[in-house]
Amino acid sequence: MIKFLVGGVIVLALIGGAIQFQSTDKDWSLVMNKEAAKSSVQNGVIKVYDFGKALFDSAVENTDLTLSKDNSSAKP
Repeated sequence: MIKFLVGGVIVLALIGGAIQFQSTDKDWSLVMNKEAAKSSVQNGVIKVYDFGKALFDSAVENTDLTLSKDNSSAKP
């Protein structure tokens, strides 16, 4: 459970922009801006929420939710 939570925070930090890739001629590294980590996790959550909401809204928009009562099969 802890590994899943930490992994989620890392993914949200990547989405939010707190972790940056830097490279030189000799090596490359991932650098984490500690000051921006909290806000980037929040930004990542907002981006994931907005994406999910847009996906849900488009699915609902294309769905017909009208109800009709069919009396043709009812016996008099």
